Amino acid sequence: MILTIMVERVLRETVQVPYRDLVTRSTGAAVRNGIERAIAEGGCATTLLDFSDVGLLDFSCADEVVAKLLLRTQTEDERYVVLSGLREEHSEAIDHVLNHHQIAVLAKVEAEATPRALGRLAPELQDALAAAQQLGTGDAASLADAVGWTVERAADALQSLALLRLLCADQGHFRRIPLS
Repeated sequence: MILTIMVERVLRETVQVPYRDLVTRSTGAAVRNGIERAIAEGGCATTLLDFSDVGLLDFSCADEVVAKLLLRTQTEDERYVVLSGLREEHSEAIDHVLNHHQIAVLAKVEAEATPRALGRLAPELQDALAAAQQLGTGDAASLADAVGWTVERAADALQSLALLRLLCADQGHFRRIPLS
């Protein structure tokens, strides 16, 4: 099961403001706290943060809401956070702060058919993620065949992608993070 959190709704409920913009660090911290409570109460493995109704997103809020949330959930087994409803200007701010923290997240950006990673991801891992997304499920051998690598290199890439929470991995097999 997937928990969908409308970020703009959390903004209105936690900060009680009439606007849809995520600006200032204190606003971002309050929204992140609200999201963390919803995740804890929801008990779902995958959380979809929907930014579709958010207006502006400044760097300080991107850092508070996305980067700090990811840093806190990285230590939890089988917990995935995916962003959706992002406009290009949202993705630029989020990508910037995630690069600073050297982390990544899977994101569905408007007008793009498949999710992509935002943040720090080596080109080799970007290739592996794209191939894994295309395959849907498989193992290191199937990824190696898809990208023309050795099985060992593909296994290392899959382990890195799983540690970054960009795909699900279990006992040598991988699958896309469920988004619906």
